Amino acid sequence: MMGLKTTRFDPADYIETAEDVRFYLEAAMEGNDAKHIASALGDVARSKGMSEIARKTGLGRQALYNALSENGNPTLETLTAVLDALGLQLSVQPKAA
Repeated sequence: MMGLKTTRFDPADYIETAEDVRFYLEAAMEGNDAKHIASALGDVARSKGMSEIARKTGLGRQALYNALSENGNPTLETLTAVLDALGLQLSVQPKAA
C-alpha cells in the first residue's frame, strides 16, 4: 500500500493580486490577534518577495522574517514600513456591531 504524501500549505503561494492581499489581511485582522496579523503580513510579504520588501523598508530580510513570523511581534514602525512597501496603509474604523 502506498503512503499518502502531503505538502505543507503556504498561503504565500496563493496571494497574487492586490485584491488577494486586501482580502487576506482583512480576514486576518477580524480576529484581532496580533500574532495572527503579523503572520498574515509575513505571508503577504513572502508572496511579494521578502528580499524586495526588505530593500524597500530598509530592514534586514532575516529581521523581517522574525518579526512577521507566527511568533513575531513587529514594532509599529516595522508594521507601517512593510505596509508602505506593499502600497498599503493603516486606517481606523468603528467596530461592526
